[in-house]
Amino acid sequence: MSSLLTKFGTGIRLASQCSPKILGAASTVRHLNVQEHISYSLLNEAGIPTPKFGVAASGAEAEKIANDLKTKNLILKAQVLAGGRGKGHFKNGLKGGVRVINNAQEAKEIASKMVGQLLVTKQTGAGGRICNKVMVAERKFPRREFYFAVMMERAFNGPVVIASSQGGVNIEEVAAENPEAIVYEPIDIAKGLTKEQAAKVTKAVGLDDHLDDTVKMLLNLYDLFVKKDALLVEINPYAEDANETHFALDAKMRFDDNAEFRQKDLFALRDWSQENMQEVEAAKFDLNYIALDGSIGCMVNGAGLAMATMDIIKLHGGDPANFLDVGGGATVDAVREAFKIITADPKVHAILVNIFGGIMRCDVIAEGIIAAAKELNIKMPIIVRLQGTNVNEAKELIKKSELRILPKDDLDEAAMLSVHLAQIVHLAREARLDVSFEIPPEYHI
Repeated sequence: MSSLLTKFGTGIRLASQCSPKILGAASTVRHLNVQEHISYSLLNEAGIPTPKFGVAASGAEAEKIANDLKTKNLILKAQVLAGGRGKGHFKNGLKGGVRVINNAQEAKEIASKMVGQLLVTKQTGAGGRICNKVMVAERKFPRREFYFAVMMERAFNGPVVIASSQGGVNIEEVAAENPEAIVYEPIDIAKGLTKEQAAKVTKAVGLDDHLDDTVKMLLNLYDLFVKKDALLVEINPYAEDANETHFALDAKMRFDDNAEFRQKDLFALRDWSQENMQEVEAAKFDLNYIALDGSIGCMVNGAGLAMATMDIIKLHGGDPANFLDVGGGATVDAVREAFKIITADPKVHAILVNIFGGIMRCDVIAEGIIAAAKELNIKMPIIVRLQGTNVNEAKELIKKSELRILPKDDLDEAAMLSVHLAQIVHLAREARLDVSFEIPPEYHI
């Protein structure tokens, strides 16, 4: 959905080209995504049909489910939170995270090769993501496929129904190649989705011949969206078979963590194994961390300062390796943990710390940096820009530490220096050189 979000300007597209995930982090929200089988169950509860299915954690369980479904038309889906599963591959050599199977024995054999293995797709990166369960479902043969979603969209000041007659494919591609094929129907949150609006959307995508059923489905979809505090409920495709029966073949759902206190049962289903482990560790210390693809680790306090820091790094030709906001009440332990998380990324060649001390005291940040640098034996350059509460005490601590910490008062200079040193470290690592950074006299406090 990122292209659709960009199309309507959700959030501010900064120089760092941050994704919607980063924009969500700006409000310290970690959105809950659920596995496909959970989405199926939620749709069924809402009165929206899906193929019959079962979930297995072993080959034997997959075999039993396949027998219980009493059909030879079956499909096996790796339950991994990543797109492109069908075209992916497992580290053990098995091709495809979505496989057509013809009998229970085949379900057992293939499921056994999926469970406990890493699936690599276009979204997981080379490391892949663990597959702990597989879904065994009826295989359907759709003759028409549609796209339906309800999502919270800032450009419409609330929820919007998004629909298309071109389902079953990447909706971002449809938005780019044929934007007229996508229908948008904003919803008044006070009134909810009306039957008239649902009928309008139904007719727009060409389901006039099934008006009543589709209207009912859309009303159920919106009801699910509201009751579960969802940010996105997406069905792609919503399919029609030869008998003109309609069902959701695939679904994606995302929920706002701010609603966790109301949706305890739902959030209890969160699969932490599918999330970035660095982000999971950060959450334990109330740190807001999101991994990116650059080489400069960023540690800041405040989402706005984080975005600005990432932008100025980009301005000077560098790339941020992460978004890490330590917040306003971080402890020395939290700052030390932040450094552990940043330095665990092998792509990081330099660290830029940008702290404006208000509630967050600069001397606490300095103590955490020094503790982390000593404990982790950090050899890469650390550039620190501190301003605000107890900044002089912080500078004195850094000076006495005699560590490779480069202080800068000016953010522009700090960013420029971090980009320059990251490039040097990158070249040194490529040449397999051990580079030590002594603090030049001009950088001394």
